[in-house]
Formats: sequence, structure tokens, C-alpha cells
Amino acid sequence: MLPIEDKDALLKPAHKGIILMLLTTLSFITMDSIVKYLVQTYPVTQVVWGRYTFHGVLLAIYLGPRLSSVLRTKRLGVQLGRSLLLFLTTALFFAGLQFVPLVSAASIMFVTPIVITALSVPLLKEKVGPYRWAGVIVGFMGAMVIIRPGSDVMQLAALLPLSAAFLYALYQITTRSMAGGDSVMTTALYTSVAGTVIASIAVPFDWVTPDLVGWLLLALTGLLGGIGHLLLIRAFDFAPAATLSPFGYSNLIWATSFGYLFFDELPDYWTILGAAIIASSGLYIFYRESHRV
Repeated sequence: MLPIEDKDALLKPAHKGIILMLLTTLSFITMDSIVKYLVQTYPVTQVVWGRYTFHGVLLAIYLGPRLSSVLRTKRLGVQLGRSLLLFLTTALFFAGLQFVPLVSAASIMFVTPIVITALSVPLLKEKVGPYRWAGVIVGFMGAMVIIRPGSDVMQLAALLPLSAAFLYALYQITTRSMAGGDSVMTTALYTSVAGTVIASIAVPFDWVTPDLVGWLLLALTGLLGGIGHLLLIRAFDFAPAATLSPFGYSNLIWATSFGYLFFDELPDYWTILGAAIIASSGLYIFYRESHRV
């Protein structure tokens, strides 16, 4: 048998990062599955409220005495604007889960990095070459394959996760523009606090008192969301984005499995094809951005 030190040495930092990324995607898709179940009974605003409120509780416990210092920000306006974008993203995606199969919604959300590439030209003044523009066009074609405008499969409902993907791209671009400003934990805390405040204002007008199981599931959405973000932060401590990015697409495997197990949903041929196109174009764009030519 190998000594303990040798066993630990076999698990390199990159391997730890990959494992954490896989656990991240598992946490998020588990949260999405619970959300899909909850929005069949409770209003979307209430589920969004639970997701942010209990996430905030987890962060407050995690930060402990550091909470007041972490709340200090150099860019309050940008933090609040960024948090509003993520709140709207969450609300639209959760609303979409009422009508759209889990794997289809997850696949459409992978349009985000493609949208980021397209929007980086007018918003960040970045240069995008013809190869990456081709990747953008192919990625949107993949989304259209899943949505199939005019079909009777999802129609307008699929526009909810697609809109969420666009807003999430703006959120990511705003985050990128904040580089060198506040710490990661400060940004994460403001995201949670702002989302909780906004949802708390809206939720009294559309409230259904949960039973014990409902409360537990609402709490679990926030805890899983918070755990997922913490795992993601730790993953990038161990490995670079170039190593971890492909493993983010494991989300589609989890979504397919959970959709079948809990909602009796299986992706059709067009969803599989569209997801493959989006994933391929996203990885291609990431490769081109990592090797600027």
C-alpha cells in the first residue's frame, strides 16, 4: 500500500479543481431541480426569495466576524447594478423552469459565454476575430435548434431561459469590469444581500404559506446555491479556467439524469443536437480566446 503522503500527492491541484467543478455543477442542478418542483406549487417570487435569503444566511455564518469588513465596497453602484442583473436572471430562469424541461433550460443557459463574446465588442471594446464570430453564430443556431421558433414544444416559454442567458452575460461582463476592485467575497455578499432585499419587497404580494417540506426545500435552494458558489470559488483556487471550463458542461449530464429521475423528462433528438452545438461552439470560442491570434 502507498504511504498516506503518496496518496495525497496523486491528487494534484488540477484534479482537486476538477472535482470541485463537478461538485459545483451538481449543486446547481440539484438546486434547479428543487426549484422546478417548487414553482409548480409556490409563486416564482417566493422561490427566488428563498434562494437568496437562505443563501445570505449561509454566507453570514461562513463569514462570521468578518461580515462587517466584507460589506465595505469601493463601488456600491456597480455592485447593486450587478446584483440586480443576477436577480432578474434568476427570476426569469426559475419562471422558465415551470414550463421548460430541465435539460433544455440548462442547455439554453450555456448560450451565456457566446453572448459574452458578442457583447464584449460594444461593451468592453474587445476585438473578436472572424473565427470567434463564426462560433457565436453557430452557438445561436444551436439555441434555435432547441427552441425551434414556431414549434409547439416550448415556443414563448423557452424565451425565459434565453432572456436569462442574455442578462447573465451582462452580469458576467459587469463582473469582469470590476476586476481589481472589491474582493470575491464582497461581491458574493452584495449579490446575496441585494437579491434578498429586492425579493423581500416583492414577495408579500404573492405569498403562499409553505408547509414544513416547503420550508425545508426553500432553505435547501439557498444553501445549495451558496455552497455551489463557494465550491466554484475554491475550484478556481486550484485550477485555471482553461482546465475547468469543459467540466462545466457536466451540468447537461446532471440535468438529463435529474430530469428523467424526478420529472420523467427525456431530451428529444433536437435538444441533444442543439446542446451539442452550443457546447461545441462555447468550447471553441473559449479555446480561441485562450489562444488569441
